[in-house]
Amino acid sequence: MRPWLLALSLAMLPGLALAQIEPGDPGAGKQLAATWCANCHRIAPGGPGPASDIAPSFAAIAALPSTTSMSLRAYLRTPHANMPDYRLSREELDDIVAYLLMVKP
Repeated sequence: MRPWLLALSLAMLPGLALAQIEPGDPGAGKQLAATWCANCHRIAPGGPGPASDIAPSFAAIAALPSTTSMSLRAYLRTPHANMPDYRLSREELDDIVAYLLMVKP
């Protein structure tokens, strides 16, 4: 194997490992978001969502520098006055977080 190809392959391993660690199904997260979140948030560009700017779009949330898997999990597990408390299961939380991170630019 050529040395540069080996080096490139080895350099990609940490990124691949991290991608596999993050749980959740973005497709299922999008379906959950369409069911529960689209009443207040626009969940996809041109997709379901409110006619007004009641809450930020998922794209706007995902674009924030502070948006990480950990920050989303903490936020979604904490009750907020202007947000319904859906009591997401761990799998549902994983799926919604996976979807939001997929939207991240």
